[in-house]
Amino acid sequence: MASLLDPGARGRVILVGAGPGDPGLLTVRAVAALKQADVVVHDGLIDPRVLAIAPASAQRISVAKRRARHTLPQEAINALIIAHVKTGAIVVRLKGGDPFIFGRGGEEVEAVRAAGLPVEVIPGVSAALGCAAEAMLPLTHRDHASAVSFVAGQCKGLTDQNWQGLAGQGRTLVIYMGVATANGIADKLMADGVAPDMPVAVLERGTLEGHRAVRTLLADLGPMVEREKVQSPAIIVVGEVVLLSDAEDKLARWARVAEGMNA
Repeated sequence: MASLLDPGARGRVILVGAGPGDPGLLTVRAVAALKQADVVVHDGLIDPRVLAIAPASAQRISVAKRRARHTLPQEAINALIIAHVKTGAIVVRLKGGDPFIFGRGGEEVEAVRAAGLPVEVIPGVSAALGCAAEAMLPLTHRDHASAVSFVAGQCKGLTDQNWQGLAGQGRTLVIYMGVATANGIADKLMADGVAPDMPVAVLERGTLEGHRAVRTLLADLGPMVEREKVQSPAIIVVGEVVLLSDAEDKLARWARVAEGMNA
C-alpha cells in the first residue's frame, strides 16, 4: 500500500505522535505530515512550536482533555475527524506521546476504518521514554530490571486493574496519569507485596520547561506528591532502576529538614 503521505492522496487521516513535549523529539515523518495538514485535531499540552509546523492556513482544533473534564467525548472526536476527511481534507490527529500508548489511537483507527476511510499512524516518543531519558533513568538494566510494564493510574479505577507481579525485584513499572491517585497506587502495590522501601520516582513535565525529577520510597509516594505539589503531566516509575537516575532524593531532604527542626 502506498504511504498516505503521498501529497496526491486527499481525504485521509494521519495519526501523529507528538512525543513527550519537546518539538526536537518529533520524528521526521511527523514533521512531513504536519506540513501537509489541512486540519490539525490536537490534544492539550501540545507545544505551540509543534502546531506552528502546520501551514498557517490549516485549521487547528483543540480537543484537550483534563481529568473529569473533557471538551469532547471520544465519540464526538471520532465524528469530527471523519466529517473533515469526508470533505477531502488531510486531517492530522496530533496526540501527545505515542498514539498507541494510552492515546486512544486504537479507537480512532477503528472508527475511521469503519467509515471506510484511509488512515495511517506515525509513532511518537512516548512520555515514559522521553521523561526517563531526560532523568537518566534506564527503564531496563542488565543488573536491575529485565522487564518493564506500562499501566494507567486512573483507567477504569484502580480497583478494576490487576497489577499483580508488575512491580518488584528485577522489574520496572511505569504509571501514566497517576499523580491524582498516588496514595491509592502506593497502597495497591504494597498490598500486592511490593516492599514499602522500593524506590519510586515522579517525572514531572518531562522534556518541557519547568521539568523536574524527584524520588522517594514507595510508602512515601503519596505524601511526597503532596509535599512537593507535583502537578500533571507526570509519570511515576517504580523499581530499583530509579536509584540510577538523576532524580532528587526528596525523602532524604525531608529527613534532613526534620532533623534540623529537632536540633
